Amino acid sequence: MLRVRMSAKDAHYGGNLVDGAHMLHLFGDVATELLIIQDGDEGLFCAYDMVEFKAPVYAGDYIEAYGEITHVGNTSRKMSFEAYKVIKTRPDISDSAADVLEEKILVCRASGTCVTPKQCQRKNQ
Repeated sequence: MLRVRMSAKDAHYGGNLVDGAHMLHLFGDVATELLIIQDGDEGLFCAYDMVEFKAPVYAGDYIEAYGEITHVGNTSRKMSFEAYKVIKTRPDISDSAADVLEEKILVCRASGTCVTPKQCQRKNQ
């Protein structure tokens, strides 16, 4: 799990909206950690087979990104990911107001495939 605050530099659209590609960047970091745990190597992210953007993310929001390996092949690792908003900015109150959400909000869901070449796998051999 990663928890990060979206900054003003992450906002690319009007109203401080963060682009969805930033969630995929977080999923890439989660995938790298999962591959290091699984194989002792960073591996390579090959492709997403599904991506769903579910809710907007704004500069100042805190996002938690989760992932899990759902299938281990010879060199491939299928993974699923989810990102949740856990703290929401409150520009309606002030420029620095924010609320911890009682119920986190799913902002993005994805699945994809990574590969760790056989010669790079140092664990579980």
